[in-house]
Amino acid sequence: MTISPLGSSPSPDRTTPILRLADVSKRFGSHQALRGIDLSVQKGEILGIIGRSGAGKSTLIRCINGLEQPDEGRVEVEGRSIERLSERELQPLRRRVGMVFQHFNLLANRTAAENIALPLKIAGVGRAERTRRVAELLDLVGLGGRGERFPAQMSGGQKQRVGIARALAADPALLLSDEATSALDPETTEQILALLGDINQRLGLTIVLITHEMEVVRRIANRVVVLEGGVVAEEGPVWQVFAEPASPVTRGLLQSITPELPQRILSTLSSKPPGEAVLRLDFGGERADDPVISDFTQAFGRPARIVGGHVDEIQGRPVGRLFIGVEQSGPDDLKAVMDFLAARTLKTECLGYVRRAV
Repeated sequence: MTISPLGSSPSPDRTTPILRLADVSKRFGSHQALRGIDLSVQKGEILGIIGRSGAGKSTLIRCINGLEQPDEGRVEVEGRSIERLSERELQPLRRRVGMVFQHFNLLANRTAAENIALPLKIAGVGRAERTRRVAELLDLVGLGGRGERFPAQMSGGQKQRVGIARALAADPALLLSDEATSALDPETTEQILALLGDINQRLGLTIVLITHEMEVVRRIANRVVVLEGGVVAEEGPVWQVFAEPASPVTRGLLQSITPELPQRILSTLSSKPPGEAVLRLDFGGERADDPVISDFTQAFGRPARIVGGHVDEIQGRPVGRLFIGVEQSGPDDLKAVMDFLAARTLKTECLGYVRRAV
């Protein structure tokens, strides 16, 4: 379905980022929450901002929606600087920035339809237009015909769908999702992420996801910014950051979803030969589809044994890690094997040796 626009909205130049932060810093007493943050978000992009607790995510999102003013730097929404606007001047701008919250923040004494209509009523939209808009949004989020239910009559996933519809009510240019799936079970999380991806595709809506879950970023984002200690530790296309993380904090965040050497191999691993060399191969990028194992077998005349790992697809690109066992034919053989594989992977590393096939 198509959601009709609500009245007239600003039409920024397509080259102007929907959101831009330039050298943004924020301090609370002696605590430096943000330090020199630079980032921009283009129209239609889904950006994931990830970090551990205390990394600065909450402060960053409050600077974006005008609830906090940075001590230094600029925050621009659709090309307009917001950091020095008065509360009254911020009101129309906040309607251009929708918010989806972790704990839904619905009014318990109002129906789903009334919750969705509330920002429209505050904006002075007439009853007939509110009714039309709410019906469209309920259909968009998969709750058509359920507008008269109260939050207590709805599941967590349904409440979050109402929260998303409410955030879209005023036809925002930017949707901020603040840990929107953290309170949901895995199946419902998948459904909500699929809904956000569908909304992004249908409406061309720009989305910024604030999360501490790498799986959320992997599932939906185009680009990721990793925060640590109030600074940007790393940023880039999601597939690239997942395939070849540059910072220790990113590697730590990825640890829970990164394949590890199976315990049955790890328990017998030795740091010195003799034995079968156990290699870790990291894949991603232009050559990730190459038949590396087959090429190895043809080049060296013997098979490589896959002992573990996983290959995923992120943004249409294969990204993954394999663990293989390779028998050695001589003292210089491993170097030749490593050089051959390193030229065909992002990274190849020898983890040790096992004295027999495990």
